Amino acid sequence: MITDVVILAAGKGTRMRSALPKVLQDLAGRPLLEHVLESAQALSELRELHVVLGHGAEAVRARFEGWNLHWWLQEGQRGTGDAVAAAAAGFADAQRVLVLYGDVPLLQTETLQAFLDTTPGDQLGILTGVLADPRGYGRMLRDSADAIVGIREDRDCRDERERAIVEVNLGVMILPVAPLMSWLARLQPHNAQGEIYLTDVVALAVADGVEVRAFGLVDPSEAAGVNDPIQLEAVERLYQKRQLQRLMLAGLRVRDASRVDIRGAFRCGTDCILDVNVICEGRVQLGNRVRVGAGVLLKDVSVDDDVEILPYSVIDGANLGPGARIGPFARIRPHSVVGAGAHIGNFVEVKAVELGAGSKANHLSYLGDARIGAGVNVGAGVITCNYDGANKHRTEIGDAVFIGSDSQLIAPLRVGSGATIGAGSTITRDVPEGGLSLSRSPQRYVAHWQRPVKKAKD
Repeated sequence: MITDVVILAAGKGTRMRSALPKVLQDLAGRPLLEHVLESAQALSELRELHVVLGHGAEAVRARFEGWNLHWWLQEGQRGTGDAVAAAAAGFADAQRVLVLYGDVPLLQTETLQAFLDTTPGDQLGILTGVLADPRGYGRMLRDSADAIVGIREDRDCRDERERAIVEVNLGVMILPVAPLMSWLARLQPHNAQGEIYLTDVVALAVADGVEVRAFGLVDPSEAAGVNDPIQLEAVERLYQKRQLQRLMLAGLRVRDASRVDIRGAFRCGTDCILDVNVICEGRVQLGNRVRVGAGVLLKDVSVDDDVEILPYSVIDGANLGPGARIGPFARIRPHSVVGAGAHIGNFVEVKAVELGAGSKANHLSYLGDARIGAGVNVGAGVITCNYDGANKHRTEIGDAVFIGSDSQLIAPLRVGSGATIGAGSTITRDVPEGGLSLSRSPQRYVAHWQRPVKKAKD
C-alpha cells in the first residue's frame, strides 16, 4: 500500500499559556512534534510525511529545518477536517493516509505499524480505547450488529446514553484516499464548535458502504494528548516511566525510577546503577559497571567502564576514561577529557581540560584550558589563570608534576615533567623539568602585635 502520513500541528495551544507553539513544547528534552515524527518515520511503508501548520508556522519550520517533510498551511484553523483538507493535494496520489497529531507524542511505531497492518486498504481505520471516564472524548457509535456507524463528539452528545459510552475515539485514523477526497468536500460545521470535524467522515463512509474498523489500544494512555501544562507533566511522567522500564529490562539498575529523568539518547553497558534524582540530557553513553550517585546531571557525555560519579556532580560535554572517579560536587565543563583512573574531587571545576591517566585534583580547584599529563597531583585551591580579560590561554603540564596547594599558574605557561611547585606560589614563567619552583614572600613575625579594637560609640 502507498501510505502517506499527515500530522496535524496547527493548533495555538492557548491553554499552555506560552508564547511557544504547542507542538514545540518540551517533552524529555525534545519538542512534542519530534516524538511524533520519529514514530512515523520508522513505519515500514511510509511514502511521504506531511505536516499541517497554523499558529507559529515559521518557528516550527525553522526548528525542523533539514528534515524531509512537506509543509502545509491551514488558514483559519476551522477544525481537523479542514486541516486534513489543507494537505490533501500532497497525498492525492497515495492509496491511504494515516492521520496523526503533533500534540499526541507517546504513540509508538510498533502500535502504528500494527494499526496499518491490520487495516485493509479499502477500509477506514480508527484508533479506539475504553476509558472509565470518557469525558472530553468522542464516543464510538455502533448499531445493533455492533458495527461502527459514527462518532459523537463529547460536546455534541444527545443524551445520557451517548454520554455513558466508554469506547472512545483516540483521534488517529487511517483513511482510504480515493473516497476521502469526496468526504472532505461534503463535511459541514454542524456541531457545537462550529468546526469541520474529521470524525464526521465516519458517517459518510458508512453511507457510502465503506467498512469502518476499530483498532483498540490495550493502554489508551499511549494516545494521551497535551493541551495544558498539567497534561504535559502527566505525559512527561508516562514517557519517563516507559523508557526507564525498557532500560531496566535491558539491565540498567535504577534506585527509584520515579526520580530519574532521561531527556535524550541514552545507552549503557552492563551493571550500571543510577541513584535517585539523576538527570541525563542529550547523548549519554555509559560503559560497564558505571555507578552514578544521587543528584548527578549528565549531559552529552561518554563514560567508560568502572567509572564512579559521586553525588551532586555536573558533567557536561566530557569524556571520562575507565576507572575515573568524579565528585562529589564536581563540575566538568565541555571539551574536557578525564584519563583512566584519574580523580576529580569535591568542588573542583574543569573546563576544556585533558587530565592524564592517574592524575588527581581532589579539592577546591579551577582548571581551565589545560593539558595535564599522567600522574599529576593538583593540590587544593590551585587555579590555572587562563583569561587575561580579552583572550583565553593554555597551560601545559607534563607528567608526574606536583602542584602545591593554593598555587596560581598564569597562562600561557608550560610546566615540565617531574617538576614540583611549592604551595602558595604564583607561577608566571615556564617551569623546567624536575626541581622545585617557588614564589613566596618571606614570612615575618611581629612580637606583641595588637589587633585593632572597634571604638565604642558615643
